[in-house]
Amino acid sequence: MSPILYKLAKKALFQLDPERAHTLTLSSLRAAENMNILSTLMGPPENDPIEIMGLQFPNRVGLAAGMDKEANCVDAFGRIGFGFVEVGTLTPKAQPGNPKPRVHRCIPQQAIINYMGINNPGIVEGMENLSARKSFRGVVGVNISKNTSTANEDARADYLYGLRAAWSYADYIAINFSCPNVKNLCNLLQAAPAADLLASLKSEQANLSTETGRYVPLVMKISPDMGEGQIRELSKVFIDCQLDGLICTNTTTTRGGVEGHPAAQHSGGMSGKPLYDKSTEVLAAFASELGGSIPIIGVGGINSPEDAVGKLKAGASLVQLYSGFIYQGPNLVRESVRAMRAYTESQG
Repeated sequence: MSPILYKLAKKALFQLDPERAHTLTLSSLRAAENMNILSTLMGPPENDPIEIMGLQFPNRVGLAAGMDKEANCVDAFGRIGFGFVEVGTLTPKAQPGNPKPRVHRCIPQQAIINYMGINNPGIVEGMENLSARKSFRGVVGVNISKNTSTANEDARADYLYGLRAAWSYADYIAINFSCPNVKNLCNLLQAAPAADLLASLKSEQANLSTETGRYVPLVMKISPDMGEGQIRELSKVFIDCQLDGLICTNTTTTRGGVEGHPAAQHSGGMSGKPLYDKSTEVLAAFASELGGSIPIIGVGGINSPEDAVGKLKAGASLVQLYSGFIYQGPNLVRESVRAMRAYTESQG
């Protein structure tokens, strides 16, 4: 897509409320895909095939969860050039999320603060939408969580329900214990509850694999807001339970880099450029503790191809975009694929 064309589109969309702009963008992408316009605008995708978790990824750049919450825009995002798309987060029952307004832009800092609260149509409808995809041949991840109304001590049933519901449709399933917009959810990222829940999920993964003859990797999405001790303890948990992959990281509750901006006063998780250093430090810390035993998907603050390469240098095998995609546009996808391909080739 022409940078000028995206600049004009972004200027118009940024005149709207962020959530309304998001809805309009996705409906426009679906319409453009249905009319075969996207293939003309975008051209053929960049390839950099790699096998991770037993899955064949067309390239290393994916779309992070939170963009395609209803799992009904996968074909369009594939046409844009993403090698994999993670849909959701989806919960057992539909839920409206937190009260509006709940999304705020920090444009000078190229950040977004959201307090969405995992609004979604429920995993059954989400999987019905996903099953209707036609053209996307990349990898699809399904991000699942518990319902907000479900207490942490009862979360196991919700996660197991989500795992079963997503199994037939997902190439991998992402377990979300780390959304800061659901009260107390991040408490599940303490070593003891994480180990307990992951043991149940891995057991069910084994059962479903036997029943279906198909193995679906389980990955965990973690928070950037943790210290060395928690990282060390969780790394041991992940190795012991043979977790298939790790996503580093979700949004942060801190406000470093946006101090003084009016949006900084709002509750919610911050994504975008100011998150880059913090999320990459956590990624590198996990990479060091895991010693290559578990592949890592790097996400958080990628705003340029150089940022994407930085995630690889920190220990990631794949990356995901979210806020950078909004601020920089579709060309960031292809440019990041090229940059990472050049970097990995240079490393032999």
